[in-house]
Amino acid sequence: MKKSNFKYRSNLFILLCFFVLVGIGSNATADTISSPDGKGYRFEKDGWTYLHIEGAPYERGFQHGYLMAPEIAEVQDTIRYLTYHDTGMEWDYFLHAANEMFPAHIDEEFLTEMKGIAEGAQEAGTNVSFEEILGWNAYKELTGYWWPTVKSEAYKKMEIETDSCSAFIATGDFTEHGDIVLGHNTWTAFERAHFFDLLADVQPEDGNRIFMQTAPGLLDSSTDYLVTSAGLMIAETTINSFNQYKANMSPAFYRLRNAAQYADNLDEFVSIMNTNRSGGFANSWLVGDAKTGEIMRFEQGLKFFNVTKTDNGYFAGANSAEDPRIRNLECSSLDPTDIRTGVSARMVRIPQLIEQFKGKISTETGKKILSDEYDVWLQKENPSTRTVNGVYWLDSNPYPNRPPFKPMGAYDGKVMDSEMAKNMSIEARWGSPSGRVFDADTFLSEHPQYGYLKGYLKSFPTHSWNVFHAGEKE
Repeated sequence: MKKSNFKYRSNLFILLCFFVLVGIGSNATADTISSPDGKGYRFEKDGWTYLHIEGAPYERGFQHGYLMAPEIAEVQDTIRYLTYHDTGMEWDYFLHAANEMFPAHIDEEFLTEMKGIAEGAQEAGTNVSFEEILGWNAYKELTGYWWPTVKSEAYKKMEIETDSCSAFIATGDFTEHGDIVLGHNTWTAFERAHFFDLLADVQPEDGNRIFMQTAPGLLDSSTDYLVTSAGLMIAETTINSFNQYKANMSPAFYRLRNAAQYADNLDEFVSIMNTNRSGGFANSWLVGDAKTGEIMRFEQGLKFFNVTKTDNGYFAGANSAEDPRIRNLECSSLDPTDIRTGVSARMVRIPQLIEQFKGKISTETGKKILSDEYDVWLQKENPSTRTVNGVYWLDSNPYPNRPPFKPMGAYDGKVMDSEMAKNMSIEARWGSPSGRVFDADTFLSEHPQYGYLKGYLKSFPTHSWNVFHAGEKE
């Protein structure tokens, strides 16, 4: 049930005041807040929150939970309300399932880090349990993959509709300097999207350092844009209409975090991601190795996966599956020729743009690709579900079987090249890559059918592109 907004906001105000005092009292600037051990810190920059954590699993988890406690409180308030509204089942039902299925398939290192997150948040005044942190990490898998199988009691009736994210990766003759360029924008329902304004610099005691876009309380990226100290440049788009899932396997969030922290090359990334896979969060991964200039498209289903590599070419990502086995046997309604759909239209448009910019692709042209609003179905500029810069909330007639004017679309843009990756930096924009403004109050006034989101739907103003890097200070 929906909680009192007054009670939540009062608690949040108290927590924020507390953190300001802590930041000032620990010899940090008024804009930088430090963890009690002085190793972790956070600050705000042009729409983003920057978080640095380091050390042993519990230590870095505690820093994370302590510093992000107000946001973790908001996450739990929001998903408790939305989960019940969207599924008819209380959030505690999913927490119980997560606790039954996943801990046995997660290394102790990452269980300890999640316990640290919970206890750090508790220390800062947010009442959150380990089970709630685990459930939030597995949220996509629980509600989008596991729950449909339980509800339908048959895989053949399950279908995951995810027109979300546009991406590309290019190298060799296609880029300005012959190195790798990776671009990505994220589409998420806006009532949850605002949580993903976090850029986390994770410096673990063992394994690779990771710099990633993520949300408070998560071990992995979830939006999946990250770079590691091994030189791996990683993004993905979720495979649409996927209909397979196997319970009691390793959850997707754990496999990605494990691969990011411990894979040193493309093959190791694939191996870790494929170990004990569940089919949850089936993706087309676009990964580059800044050390070699080689790029990879790794399509991962449940029974099938496909790896294609090149050091002179490109791959596009728009929620499609190129492997005929995954597309035909593990998906439904995924027709690569039907450009009335957002998936197929973007899988036509992104290659057009890459060919147009061949030999000139850089982070600057990457921004243009991510901001593109040309509709190949209508053959005109038409911001909609079919454009690379998804503008779902303006689409009056999305196809197929999608509700009109859904408050969803691209709410960020990220680009990097090989040199940036070697320095563990990315260039990012919070808000629509094209600079479009989404005003929640105006939207709800014009579309009262979404009134149930009042208090949870946030605006996305225009921000500038900025370069961020691991180890950055305020």
